[in-house]
Amino acid sequence: MEKIKTIKELAKLLKTFRSEDKKIVHCHGVFDLLHIGHIRYFEQARNMGDILIVTITPDRYVDKGPHRPAFTEALRAEAVASLKCVDYVVINQWPTAEETLRILRPDVYVKGAEFKNTGSDMTGKIAGEECVVREIGATLAFTEDIVFSSSNLINQYLSNLPNEINQYLEFFRQRYTLQNIMDIIDKMASLNVLVIGDTILDEYQYCNAIGKSSKDPALAVKYKFHDLFAGGVLAVANHVANFANSVDLVTVIGECESHEEFIRSQLHPNISPCFFVQPDAPTLIKRRFIDDYSFNKLLEVYVMDDSGLPVKKNLEVCNLLQKQLLEYDLVIAADFGHGCISEEMVRILIDHSRFLAVNTQANAGNRGFHTITRYPHADYVCIAEHELRLEVRTLNGNLRPKMYDISKKLGCSNFMVTQGKSGCAVCSGNGDFAVVPAFAQNVVDRVGSGDACLSVTSLAAVQNAPNEVLGFLGNVVGSLAVEILGNKKSIDKLSVQKYITSLMK
Repeated sequence: MEKIKTIKELAKLLKTFRSEDKKIVHCHGVFDLLHIGHIRYFEQARNMGDILIVTITPDRYVDKGPHRPAFTEALRAEAVASLKCVDYVVINQWPTAEETLRILRPDVYVKGAEFKNTGSDMTGKIAGEECVVREIGATLAFTEDIVFSSSNLINQYLSNLPNEINQYLEFFRQRYTLQNIMDIIDKMASLNVLVIGDTILDEYQYCNAIGKSSKDPALAVKYKFHDLFAGGVLAVANHVANFANSVDLVTVIGECESHEEFIRSQLHPNISPCFFVQPDAPTLIKRRFIDDYSFNKLLEVYVMDDSGLPVKKNLEVCNLLQKQLLEYDLVIAADFGHGCISEEMVRILIDHSRFLAVNTQANAGNRGFHTITRYPHADYVCIAEHELRLEVRTLNGNLRPKMYDISKKLGCSNFMVTQGKSGCAVCSGNGDFAVVPAFAQNVVDRVGSGDACLSVTSLAAVQNAPNEVLGFLGNVVGSLAVEILGNKKSIDKLSVQKYITSLMK
């Protein structure tokens, strides 16, 4: 279409219009599902000047939540350009309109009525654009009309989620509002948290299979490249730090090949780490050999010494915990069973924490000897289904009575069991029970999803959030986590808020 231009082409055209004293009006947005609200917005904007230009957020920068945009940038541009009141359309090149405003220099920049209170914009983009409007000497204007939501319309009529999830979300929206959930997330910012557990470095060795060894029954692979991620308790602390007020970290690293410099470089600025060094031991590395094409894991090699700290250093940690635990609103024990948290530390965590959240992970390194009843009491527990079944020694059967039994034994306020593609189940001591389906549609890597779930749901559990809300939050965070390779990045607050907004509208 002739109306659709590049930014360079449009900037040249606008010079001509300015020489003719034409007043240029600019609108910017995603416009994912063009509706009557958009049409009225454009028509009102057109009445503010002589030329109406519209810039479209490109697909790669749409942050409306998962599965968005519903329509590609080319289709969205074509839809807007088809409107008589719009003179020109450009697909933007940046995440916001700031640089575009500087290049196009409109006389009026127009936003919808819902953006009048720029402080309510969780992304902060509108405030940045407002500054640029002042910088270029333009006017910021707002339209006045009924506000429609593309997200709401897409959820109702164009959702690509399975029917089971759509039905659940419809039920959930009847019980909880978007503001209910956002209030819980916002209150996390006041919490002071201690995170304790095993440091794990996840090393991914990417390879291509080249065949079977000619002499041995072994798979031969060709090395491509590798990544190193801060996993284990480091990942938990990073997730928590994106939501909480402050985070203190207590963990163990090795004296040999400590990787301390790398570890410090990977921690969120809001984290205050306290490292205890295990003599004559390496920092734990889980080295995974990955097929470069499919990302399937071929082999894991653990570089570790899980004998734990010597007596004197163990006593130092215990003394530190006894002195400081009451200072924290929440203590999260991310116990991977590799020797960081001793039996003495467990007793102190139980006796002195104001609110204790626990995960005991079953993995190849602890061979089934590490289960949740290691903690005779915890206020909140978050474990995977296979970890619960390992505890109760059964492969099959209804989870609900087993969850109640373990919850009662531990005296939990809330007990969550994650179930992968089946979602999660949550029970509490008062008999409440909730099952929440999984929202994830794009699974890249499951490593770290349970840690992300523990991190964020613990911050909600300490606020006495309802079971169903815990399950909902856990599945939102888990869905974001499985789209990330390893622990390449942590789950951030804005992504969670955007995801929740997309589901709740």
